[in-house]
Amino acid sequence: MASSITEKLKNIGPGALVAAGFVGPGTVTTCTVSGASYGYTMLWALLFATVATIIFQEMASRVGIVSGKGLGENIRDRIPNKALMWIAIVIVIIAIFVGNIAYETGNITGGILGIQAVLPDVPMIPIVIVLGVLAFAAMWVGSYKLVEKILTGIVIFMGLVFLITAFASPVDWGAVVAGLFTPSLPEGQAGAKGILTAVGLIGTTIVPYNLFLHASGASERFKDPEQIADARFDCVLSIGLGGIISMAILICAAANIYGTDAVVANGKDMALALQPLLGSWATWMIGLGLLCAGFSSAITASFSAAYAVNGVLGWKKTTKDLRFKLIWIIVLVAGCVMAVALGKSPTELILVAQAANAILLPIMAFFVIYCANGKDLGKWRNHLFANCAGVVIIVITLFMCYRNMSSFLASLQALIGG
Repeated sequence: MASSITEKLKNIGPGALVAAGFVGPGTVTTCTVSGASYGYTMLWALLFATVATIIFQEMASRVGIVSGKGLGENIRDRIPNKALMWIAIVIVIIAIFVGNIAYETGNITGGILGIQAVLPDVPMIPIVIVLGVLAFAAMWVGSYKLVEKILTGIVIFMGLVFLITAFASPVDWGAVVAGLFTPSLPEGQAGAKGILTAVGLIGTTIVPYNLFLHASGASERFKDPEQIADARFDCVLSIGLGGIISMAILICAAANIYGTDAVVANGKDMALALQPLLGSWATWMIGLGLLCAGFSSAITASFSAAYAVNGVLGWKKTTKDLRFKLIWIIVLVAGCVMAVALGKSPTELILVAQAANAILLPIMAFFVIYCANGKDLGKWRNHLFANCAGVVIIVITLFMCYRNMSSFLASLQALIGG
C-alpha cells in the first residue's frame, strides 16, 4: 500500500542527513570559486553531480533496507572468493582513508576560514587545536548528535540565505539555463583550473563516505522493503534540495563577484556573494556558516570512516568500541595536521580535497552497483535503467578525472611545495 505524501514527509531523514553532509565548507568554497571565476558556465557540473548523487544514494539506501546491513558489510558478504574479498576490503579501506582524510582536511580548513573571516588576526594553529579538541570531545562522549543537529540547522539556514540572495541579485537567468544544459570548460590557460573546479564540484556533491552513511541510516529507519518508495522520495527530495542550494551558491557568486576581478582567497571574499541581501552582515553569515559546516562535517566524516571500515572488516560496529574510536581519531588528527601543513592557500586546498574525492568516487560507485545487483535482493535489485545510468556516470567521472589528473597533481605539488 502506497504511503501518503504526509507519511512520506514524516519519513524524511537519511537523505536529509546526506544533503546536510555535502552542503559543507567544501561546497560553499568550491561553488563560490566556480561562480566567481567562471560565471554560470559550471552549473552543468552541479546538475550532473546532483542527479548522479540521487542515483547512487538511492542504490545504497535500497541495499541497506533490503539487506538490513550497511554498505561495508554488504561488500564483505557479497564477494564469495576470499582472495577477491580481501582485495576489495583493502581497496575500500585505502579509498575511505584517503578520501575521508582529504575531506576532513577541507572541513577543518573551512572552520579556519569561518573564524578568520570575522577574526582575521587569529593564528591558524590555535583554531585547529580548538576545533580538533571540540570535535574529539563530542565524538568521544557521544554527545555529537545534538551538536550536529544544531550545526546542521545553521548550515541549512545559510543555504536558504544563498537561495534568497540568488533571487535578490542581478542574475542573468538566460545564462543560468545555458550553464545548466550546455557542458563546457574554459579555454586556454584557464582550462586546467576549470577542469579541476568542475571535478571539485562533482567531488563535493557525490561524497563517497555518504554512500556508507546512507545505507546504514536507511537500514535503521526503514525496516520493511515495501518502504523503499518512501526512502526513494526522501532521497530525491532531500538531495535535490541540496543540489539546488549548491547551485544557488554558485549563482550568487556569478552574479555578484564574477567580472569584478576579485580573487576568492578567504571567507571575506566569499561574503561578497551575499552582500545584496545582508550587506555588512554578509561576512558574519559566511563566517558562522563555514565554521558550523566545517565542525559538523568534521564529525560526520570521521564517524563515517569508522562505520565503513568497521563494516567492511566485520568488526563490532559500536561507537564505544576502541577500534571504532581509533579509526575516527586517525581521520580527525590527520585532517588537522594536513590543514596546518597545507593551509597557506585555503581555498585552493579545499578545491584539491574535493577533486581527490571525485577521483576516488568511481571505486565506491562500482561497489555500490555490484551490491545493488545481488540476486538475494529479488525484485529490489537494480533494473536496466539503474545499471546503465550508473555505468554512464562512472565513465563520465573517469573521463573527467583523467582530464583533471595533470592539473590535480600540479595543484597538489604547489600546495606541498608551499
